[in-house]
Amino acid sequence: MQNNTTADAYFGRALTRPPQAIAQLAGDAAHPWLWGIVRFYQLAKGVLLCAHFTGLPVGTGICRTRVFGLHIHEQGDCSGNPPDPFANTEGHYNPSGCAHPAHAGDLPPLIADNGRAWFAFYTDRFSVREILGRSVVVHAERDDFTTQPSGNSGSKIGCGIIQRADTSRICGSQHIL
Repeated sequence: MQNNTTADAYFGRALTRPPQAIAQLAGDAAHPWLWGIVRFYQLAKGVLLCAHFTGLPVGTGICRTRVFGLHIHEQGDCSGNPPDPFANTEGHYNPSGCAHPAHAGDLPPLIADNGRAWFAFYTDRFSVREILGRSVVVHAERDDFTTQPSGNSGSKIGCGIIQRADTSRICGSQHIL
Protein backbone atom coordinates (compact mmCIF):
# COMPACT_ATOMS: atom_id res chain seq x y z
CA MET A 1 0.00 0.00 0.00
CA GLN A 2 1.33 3.44 -0.93
CA ASN A 3 1.95 5.96 1.79
CA ASN A 4 0.27 9.39 1.57
CA THR A 5 3.45 11.11 0.43
CA THR A 6 3.70 8.86 -2.64
CA ALA A 7 -0.01 9.27 -3.47
CA ASP A 8 0.18 13.05 -3.01
CA ALA A 9 3.19 13.24 -5.32
CA TYR A 10 1.49 11.03 -7.92
CA PHE A 11 -1.72 13.09 -8.09
CA GLY A 12 0.20 16.34 -7.68
CA ARG A 13 2.21 15.57 -10.82
CA ALA A 14 -1.02 14.88 -12.73
CA LEU A 15 -2.41 18.30 -11.83
CA THR A 16 0.69 20.17 -12.96
CA ARG A 17 -0.10 19.43 -16.59
CA PRO A 18 -3.20 20.21 -18.66
CA PRO A 19 -6.07 17.72 -18.64
CA GLN A 20 -6.50 15.43 -21.63
CA ALA A 21 -10.27 16.05 -21.80
CA ILE A 22 -12.81 18.55 -20.52
CA ALA A 23 -16.60 18.64 -20.26
CA GLN A 24 -18.28 22.01 -19.75
CA LEU A 25 -21.76 21.52 -18.33
CA ALA A 26 -24.77 23.79 -18.61
CA GLY A 27 -28.13 23.52 -16.93
CA ASP A 28 -31.48 22.84 -18.53
CA ALA A 29 -34.15 25.55 -18.98
CA ALA A 30 -35.23 25.16 -15.33
CA HIS A 31 -31.61 25.55 -14.12
CA PRO A 32 -30.06 28.16 -16.45
CA TRP A 33 -27.55 29.29 -13.82
CA LEU A 34 -26.07 25.80 -13.39
CA TRP A 35 -22.52 25.64 -14.76
CA GLY A 36 -19.75 23.12 -14.31
CA ILE A 37 -16.46 21.94 -15.67
CA VAL A 38 -15.04 18.44 -15.36
CA ARG A 39 -11.37 17.88 -16.18
CA PHE A 40 -10.06 14.41 -17.01
CA TYR A 41 -6.38 13.55 -16.43
CA GLN A 42 -5.12 10.28 -17.90
CA LEU A 43 -2.72 8.61 -15.48
CA ALA A 44 -0.56 5.53 -15.98
CA LYS A 45 -3.25 3.36 -14.39
CA GLY A 46 -6.57 5.16 -14.43
CA VAL A 47 -8.14 8.57 -14.71
CA LEU A 48 -8.34 11.46 -12.26
CA LEU A 49 -11.49 13.59 -12.53
CA CYS A 50 -11.55 17.09 -11.03
CA ALA A 51 -14.69 19.19 -11.21
CA HIS A 52 -16.19 22.46 -10.09
CA PHE A 53 -19.89 23.34 -10.18
CA THR A 54 -21.82 26.53 -9.45
CA GLY A 55 -25.50 27.35 -9.63
CA LEU A 56 -26.68 23.97 -8.32
CA PRO A 57 -30.13 24.02 -6.67
CA VAL A 58 -29.95 24.92 -2.98
CA GLY A 59 -31.88 23.19 -0.22
CA THR A 60 -34.18 25.07 2.11
CA GLY A 61 -34.00 25.91 5.79
CA ILE A 62 -31.01 25.25 7.99
CA CYS A 63 -30.02 22.14 6.00
CA ARG A 64 -29.23 23.79 2.67
CA THR A 65 -26.74 21.13 1.53
CA ARG A 66 -27.95 19.08 -1.44
CA VAL A 67 -26.62 15.83 -2.91
CA PHE A 68 -26.80 15.13 -6.65
CA GLY A 69 -26.19 12.15 -8.91
CA LEU A 70 -23.25 12.49 -11.30
CA HIS A 71 -22.67 10.06 -14.16
CA ILE A 72 -20.95 9.61 -17.48
CA HIS A 73 -23.64 8.76 -20.03
CA GLU A 74 -23.36 6.68 -23.17
CA GLN A 75 -24.03 9.37 -25.76
CA GLY A 76 -22.50 12.81 -26.21
CA ASP A 77 -25.74 14.48 -27.23
CA CYS A 78 -27.12 16.97 -24.69
CA SER A 79 -30.42 17.44 -26.51
CA GLY A 80 -33.91 16.15 -25.89
CA ASN A 81 -37.44 17.37 -25.23
CA PRO A 82 -39.43 18.07 -22.05
CA PRO A 83 -39.80 16.41 -19.67
CA ASP A 84 -36.25 15.12 -20.38
CA PRO A 85 -34.24 17.90 -22.02
CA PHE A 86 -31.13 15.69 -22.08
CA ALA A 87 -32.85 12.46 -23.18
CA ASN A 88 -30.38 11.81 -25.99
CA THR A 89 -27.56 11.12 -23.51
CA GLU A 90 -29.17 7.68 -23.10
CA GLY A 91 -28.05 5.44 -20.19
CA HIS A 92 -24.92 5.31 -18.07
CA TYR A 93 -21.68 4.39 -19.81
CA ASN A 94 -21.50 0.64 -19.16
CA PRO A 95 -19.25 -1.22 -21.64
CA SER A 96 -18.97 -4.32 -19.44
CA GLY A 97 -22.72 -4.77 -18.87
CA CYS A 98 -22.37 -4.52 -15.07
CA ALA A 99 -25.28 -3.93 -12.70
CA HIS A 100 -25.62 -0.49 -11.13
CA PRO A 101 -23.57 0.92 -9.32
CA ALA A 102 -20.70 -0.87 -11.07
CA HIS A 103 -21.22 0.85 -14.44
CA ALA A 104 -17.99 2.45 -15.63
CA GLY A 105 -19.91 5.74 -15.76
CA ASP A 106 -21.18 5.59 -12.17
CA LEU A 107 -19.46 8.32 -10.17
CA PRO A 108 -19.66 9.20 -6.46
CA PRO A 109 -22.33 11.69 -5.37
CA LEU A 110 -21.85 15.40 -5.87
CA ILE A 111 -22.32 17.20 -2.54
CA ALA A 112 -23.16 20.89 -2.92
CA ASP A 113 -22.96 23.62 -0.32
CA ASN A 114 -24.92 26.77 -1.12
CA GLY A 115 -25.07 25.80 -4.81
CA ARG A 116 -21.35 25.09 -5.22
CA ALA A 117 -19.46 21.84 -5.33
CA TRP A 118 -15.91 20.67 -5.92
CA PHE A 119 -15.23 17.07 -6.81
CA ALA A 120 -12.17 14.85 -7.28
CA PHE A 121 -12.29 11.15 -8.04
CA TYR A 122 -9.90 8.47 -9.28
CA THR A 123 -11.07 5.49 -11.31
CA ASP A 124 -9.53 2.75 -13.38
CA ARG A 125 -12.84 1.71 -15.00
CA PHE A 126 -12.16 3.67 -18.20
CA SER A 127 -9.50 5.64 -20.02
CA VAL A 128 -9.89 9.18 -21.31
CA ARG A 129 -9.83 7.83 -24.87
CA GLU A 130 -12.87 5.60 -24.12
CA ILE A 131 -15.07 8.44 -22.87
CA LEU A 132 -14.30 11.11 -25.47
CA GLY A 133 -17.54 12.16 -27.13
CA ARG A 134 -19.72 10.87 -24.27
CA SER A 135 -21.51 13.14 -21.79
CA VAL A 136 -21.34 14.02 -18.11
CA VAL A 137 -24.77 14.50 -16.50
CA VAL A 138 -25.85 16.03 -13.18
CA HIS A 139 -29.09 14.58 -11.82
CA ALA A 140 -31.55 16.40 -9.52
CA GLU A 141 -31.36 13.79 -6.75
CA ARG A 142 -28.69 11.65 -5.14
CA ASP A 143 -27.93 8.22 -6.56
CA ASP A 144 -29.16 5.54 -4.14
CA PHE A 145 -26.57 3.04 -5.50
CA THR A 146 -29.23 0.33 -5.45
CA THR A 147 -32.14 0.94 -7.81
CA GLN A 148 -31.67 -0.55 -11.29
CA PRO A 149 -30.73 0.53 -13.82
CA SER A 150 -29.61 4.01 -12.78
CA GLY A 151 -29.91 4.62 -9.05
CA ASN A 152 -33.19 6.57 -8.96
CA SER A 153 -31.22 9.81 -9.22
CA GLY A 154 -34.02 11.87 -10.71
CA SER A 155 -34.19 14.14 -13.70
CA LYS A 156 -31.17 15.31 -15.66
CA ILE A 157 -30.56 19.00 -14.83
CA GLY A 158 -27.12 19.59 -16.35
CA CYS A 159 -25.13 18.14 -19.22
CA GLY A 160 -21.80 18.54 -21.01
CA ILE A 161 -19.97 16.65 -23.73
CA ILE A 162 -16.52 15.22 -22.99
CA GLN A 163 -14.07 16.65 -25.51
CA ARG A 164 -10.34 16.45 -26.02
CA ALA A 165 -8.79 19.42 -24.20
CA ASP A 166 -7.43 22.22 -26.34
CA THR A 167 -4.10 22.53 -24.54
CA SER A 168 -3.07 25.51 -26.67
CA ARG A 169 -5.62 27.61 -24.77
CA ILE A 170 -4.60 26.37 -21.30
CA CYS A 171 -1.63 28.22 -19.84
CA GLY A 172 -0.09 28.80 -16.45
CA SER A 173 -2.17 27.62 -13.52
CA GLN A 174 -5.57 28.05 -15.18
CA HIS A 175 -6.00 24.29 -15.57
CA ILE A 176 -5.54 23.56 -11.88
CA LEU A 177 -8.69 23.58 -9.71
